[in-house]
Amino acid sequence: MPRSIGIFGVCCALLAGCADTARHGAETYLVRPDDTLYSIAWRHDLDYRELARLNHIGADYHIQVGQTLLLRSQAGGAAPAAATATATARKWLWPTDHPSSLTPVPGGGILLLGALGQEVRAASAGRVVYTGSGLRGYGNLIIIKHTESLLSAYAHNRDVLVHEGQEVLAGQAIARMGEGPKHIAALYFDIRENGKPTDPLRYLNSAN
Repeated sequence: MPRSIGIFGVCCALLAGCADTARHGAETYLVRPDDTLYSIAWRHDLDYRELARLNHIGADYHIQVGQTLLLRSQAGGAAPAAATATATARKWLWPTDHPSSLTPVPGGGILLLGALGQEVRAASAGRVVYTGSGLRGYGNLIIIKHTESLLSAYAHNRDVLVHEGQEVLAGQAIARMGEGPKHIAALYFDIRENGKPTDPLRYLNSAN
């Protein structure tokens, strides 16, 4: 029992480092090196398509260091997310070998404990749109775009095996598991639908 309580306490501390909410109230954002439109939208819980439209950014979603982006409309609200159908019918896969019990993260996402260097896999086919460590609390992060409305994230990686722009298949190895903020080997997995966190189990419950 004491060991179980200790592990639970460590997990709670680890979860606290997964979310970055420090700048959600900001009206503008100054683009920094290694930023992409996808990572900025992810950081602020915004739909990347609406963020692009709000700033008159073209279909290539190209941004420049030093560019100031408007995060909210003149009315003060966040850019609205377009309504699209949820692709729950797609056969999703678990992103890594996982124990029978999962640890949900407040605000969305799940934490999967494992072993250092354990294989991390793409949960569904898509294109890698971000790799880097520029988002505080996520460590080495990978973001994959699956559809126009769905993105998935894989955080706390030790080794990243893919690059931005690369097409990946469901189940393809994309990283090796690293350590979270409390030096616990873990993968943080998150799915965003129209820029907003959604319960990953909606997609993973049918996975083997």
